[in-house]
Amino acid sequence: MSEAIWWAVARSEEISAEKPFNVDIGDQPIVLWRETDGTVRALEDRCPHRRAPLSLGCILGSGAIQCGYHGWTFDGESGQLVDIPNLKSERKYPPVYKAKPFGVHESAGFVRICLDAKAPPPADDGYALPLSGTSTVALEHGQYIAALFDDPSLLISIKGVRFSPYLLAELCEQEGQLVMERSCQWASPHWPAPFTSDFPISLRIATDPVTGESDLTLRDDEFNLLLQATLAPVPGARQVTQVRWRAMLSPERPGLAAKAMGLGAPLRVHDHIDGAALRVLKPSASIHADDLREKIAARTDQQDEVA
Repeated sequence: MSEAIWWAVARSEEISAEKPFNVDIGDQPIVLWRETDGTVRALEDRCPHRRAPLSLGCILGSGAIQCGYHGWTFDGESGQLVDIPNLKSERKYPPVYKAKPFGVHESAGFVRICLDAKAPPPADDGYALPLSGTSTVALEHGQYIAALFDDPSLLISIKGVRFSPYLLAELCEQEGQLVMERSCQWASPHWPAPFTSDFPISLRIATDPVTGESDLTLRDDEFNLLLQATLAPVPGARQVTQVRWRAMLSPERPGLAAKAMGLGAPLRVHDHIDGAALRVLKPSASIHADDLREKIAARTDQQDEVA
């Protein structure tokens, strides 16, 4: 896993100055918290003294984090040990006693972490969508992304919308993203038969080839925006995927079915996956994903060599 990758590991409102917050990227545990000025800090969630999780400690008024086991205290920016109880505060501690720091960037309602603390921050990506949530799914990260391409109904529900198996556009590469567009129907009953060739809405999915962070855009057949959302799946320990998401309904949604999307929660990100349906799911759009990732990676390597 490259250290130059930024993962959206938390929603902004999940991180506070009152209590440390634990996340992980694969097998790497991370503790997050805010200092008094609102700055988010991220360290390895292991105290170098006895390997106790720092997330079980507390945040001091200075903004430093203190281990709850023996009280060792660490600076949030550098991870350097700054205090041990019962020792004189002016004593200098060896630099080996530190918690590994990580790069942190907060924008658009997400807190992103890079395992390389010196990596340049990613570009800010707009404003925070008002609806949000967090789910943890017992599915490996790569399988989660493949299921999103092949059958998003296993992972998400959009109020009043039925995803069809038909694609308006095959999975392709656009500006470094994996992009596809799926035909959808309103979930209201159809008469005289439940099957129709009419697909008045479409779902566009644009996915980062490495992290799987995906922007979802739902539009009607006149290209009116109905809903936009961001899914941020992150590989967790023990083969689970943590999914943070944000969404917003468009205030202007022509048609009764579109207006009805505002009755209750318009988007639901599933905590549980139908294992029986997943087992028989045939790869369709996802079969092109690996080739497209290799193409993007090769082009990026060439650009780096030129630079």
